[in-house]
Amino acid sequence: MRRPFALLAGALLVGAFAVPASAADADADEDFTIKDPRITESSGLAASRLHPGIYWTHNDSDDGPYIYAVDSRTGETVARLTLTGIGTPRDVEAISIGPGNRIYVGDIGDNLGGGWPHVWIYELPEPKTLKDQTIRATQYVVKYSDGARDAESLVVHPKTGRAYIVDKNEKGGHLYEGPAELSASGTNVFKPVADVPDLEATDATLSPDGEHLVVRSYFGAIAYDWNGGKIKREKRLGVPFLGQGESVTYTADGKRLMYGAEGADSSVEGQDAPGGGGNASSGSGSSGAQDGGDSGDGLSGNLKTGAIAVAVACVALLGLRGLRRRR
Repeated sequence: MRRPFALLAGALLVGAFAVPASAADADADEDFTIKDPRITESSGLAASRLHPGIYWTHNDSDDGPYIYAVDSRTGETVARLTLTGIGTPRDVEAISIGPGNRIYVGDIGDNLGGGWPHVWIYELPEPKTLKDQTIRATQYVVKYSDGARDAESLVVHPKTGRAYIVDKNEKGGHLYEGPAELSASGTNVFKPVADVPDLEATDATLSPDGEHLVVRSYFGAIAYDWNGGKIKREKRLGVPFLGQGESVTYTADGKRLMYGAEGADSSVEGQDAPGGGGNASSGSGSSGAQDGGDSGDGLSGNLKTGAIAVAVACVALLGLRGLRRRR
């Protein structure tokens, strides 16, 4: 007699935790799927300010000196850039756009946990015409003042052009600040300027006005007030579950955060950005997962509503069973 009740409760649980269709309607035109079969390990994401609706991305390792322009309206690649003037990329993990529509690519991954004596950043102009083409890039050698480390997060301040890296550590990392201007002729030493605790950073993004920083992990994100580089934590954010969450970028207008993941036909889904005119904890697409949120309950938006619905349903069912027994 308990089995039908258990099955019904399970069905209610699944239904309650699913996101209603209406919750996915807002700004759904900005969500897209990367359709290019060449892009199977999208590991970074940057919204173009020069070409509305275009997102730059790249594969992780073993792809070559390529970055891709993907049209969010169709999910199709509209340009593949081949970078020259650099060595063989090793572990490209991040991409960012700085002042003057300059693209910065972070070849900063280190799966050996600090085994590389240096890593690289590549800089190139964003082309005015989107088509397959070869572009010469500038290569910068990067080292850390406190020793080699793994990293997957590169941001370039949209006003100052200064580059920053967040290292990847399961116990939390640090925000590293580069020199005021990167040098192509020497080594660029990045120094830690702030702690980034409580998550294993897989990407980061600065708002277009340079006032907010968001750092993401596989299953959550944290928003910071940039505060001139002396970052102040604002809140923990829920993120859509897309698989191996590897990327995040502000939209060009700064109103939303777009989250991506590795894998073939990977999805890119948006949520309202902090201070961008919406609730940062609730977004379109998938339900938000958190790394143990500041709210104390670890549930956000649709998940919290679903949990309440399940509780109410279970109480009602138990009440009905009790009435039947008394009869």
